[in-house]
Amino acid sequence: MSETDKKEPDCCTSNNNKQDTQKESEVSSCHCACNTKNNTSTKKPFNTKKYFLTLLVLAVIWYAIYSNILQFANWLTLSVFKLVPDTHAAQSLEFFIYDTIKILLLIVAMVYVLAWVRVSLNVERVRDYLSGKSRVVGYFLGAMFGAVTPFCSCSSIPLFIGFTTARIPIGITMSFLITSPLVNEVAVVILWGLLGWKFTLVYVTIGMTVGIIGGFFMDAIKAERWLQPFLRDHINSTDTASHNGTNSPVKKISIAERHLFAYSETRDIFKRVWRWVIIGVGVGAILHGYVPESLIAETIGQKQWWSVPLSVMVGIPLYTNVHGMIPVMESMLLKGVPIGTTLALSMSTIAVSLPEIIMLKQVMRWKLLAIFIGMMLVIFSIVGWLFNAIDFIIL
Repeated sequence: MSETDKKEPDCCTSNNNKQDTQKESEVSSCHCACNTKNNTSTKKPFNTKKYFLTLLVLAVIWYAIYSNILQFANWLTLSVFKLVPDTHAAQSLEFFIYDTIKILLLIVAMVYVLAWVRVSLNVERVRDYLSGKSRVVGYFLGAMFGAVTPFCSCSSIPLFIGFTTARIPIGITMSFLITSPLVNEVAVVILWGLLGWKFTLVYVTIGMTVGIIGGFFMDAIKAERWLQPFLRDHINSTDTASHNGTNSPVKKISIAERHLFAYSETRDIFKRVWRWVIIGVGVGAILHGYVPESLIAETIGQKQWWSVPLSVMVGIPLYTNVHGMIPVMESMLLKGVPIGTTLALSMSTIAVSLPEIIMLKQVMRWKLLAIFIGMMLVIFSIVGWLFNAIDFIIL
C-alpha cells in the first residue's frame, strides 16, 4: 500500500469506493464548509464610529442613572420596602443603596476612562512632570484636583487606583485622596452660608494643607512599596516595558487596542473590589443610621486636651460626606463643642472612615494602611488643638 493510500481522508477528500458523481457532490459541499469556517473565523474590522456612538449612548445612560440614584434609593426604601421615613432603618437602607450604586458606577467610569487615557498618552512625560524639581507643585496640584472633585472618601478610591496604575507618584496621589473628601465647591457654599467666611476659609486652608503634608510624608517614606502586589507589580511591569521601549511615544495605539486595554483593566479591578465596596458601605450605612449626633456631642464636648484625639478616634468608624457633616458641625458648635474638637471629628469622619479602610485594604497592605490612619490621627489632633487655642479668632 502506498503512502497516499495510508493517509486518512480530510474534510475535502472523498473515499475511492464512491461513485464519481457522489465524489463531486461531497467535494463541493466540503469546499463550501471549509470556506464558511474560514469566513466565520475571520475577525470583523473594528468600527470606530460605532464604538464612539456606543460610548456616547452608554455615557448618557450612566449620567442618567448617576443623577437619579438618590431618588431611586428613596423610592426603594419607602415604596418598595415600606420603611417609615426618618427612622434609623430607613436612613441606613437609603444610604446603603445610594452609596453602593454611586461608588460602583464611579469605579466603572473612572477606571475605564483613566486606563483609556493612560494607554493613549505618554505617561512618562506626565509622571516626569509631576515628579519634577518642585514636588511641592505636584502635591498642590493633587490637593487642588481633590478640592474640585466632589467625592466622599470611598468615592475617591476609583481615582486613587487609576492614578496609581498610571504611575503618578504616591505622594501626589495621596494628596488627592486626602483632600478630595474634605474640600469641594459645594461644601464651600454650604459652609459659607452656615458658619461664615472665616470658618470656611480656615476649613479650606486646613483641608488643602493636610493633603499636601500627607503627600509629602508618603513620598518621604516611599509608601509605594506597601501597595498590594497587583498594583506594585503593575507599576513595575510598566516601568520595565517603558525601559524596553515598548511604551515609546512613537508607537501608535489603535482605538480598538485602547478599548481592550481599558475594558480589561476595568473588569479586573471591578472583580477585585466590588464585594468590599458592598461590605464597606454596609458598615457605614449602619453607623450612619444608628449613631446619634447627640451621643457624639456629649462624648467629646468637654474642652480637655484628650477630647481632640478622642474625637478623631470616634470619627474614624463613622462615615458621611462633607455635605452631610456640615449640619452636624453647626449643631455641635451650637451645643458648645469647641471648634478644634468639632473640626477634628469632622475631618476624621469625612476623610478616614471604616468603609474607606475596608476598601483601601484591597489596594494597600496593612502597614501602609496603619501608617495612613496614624498620620491622619496625628494631623487632625494637631489641627484640633491649634484651633481650640485660637477659637476666639475664628468665631
